[in-house]
Amino acid sequence: MARAKVELPSAGSLLALADGEGRLAVRVTPGAKTEGLEIGADQLHAKVRAKPEDGKANEAVRALLAAALDLAPSRLTLLRGATSREKLFRILP
Repeated sequence: MARAKVELPSAGSLLALADGEGRLAVRVTPGAKTEGLEIGADQLHAKVRAKPEDGKANEAVRALLAAALDLAPSRLTLLRGATSREKLFRILP
């Protein structure tokens, strides 16, 4: 069975959530049934299928954000929250 295509918010709406230094706060739900990004109450929510073990969920979130922002994953750095659901990424220029 093929996986459904992930609906992602526009890059502009995601960049609007970033602060002046290019930091983006994300609330993550690992082990979800579906993957996606949702904007709610001035916070970004990410759902990924990957389990939170050995950094797999962090990498899945980074790949999802990179796809939504149309950037290479290497341009996103995890600043805080490696073992937390609340993560902070920096978008590198």
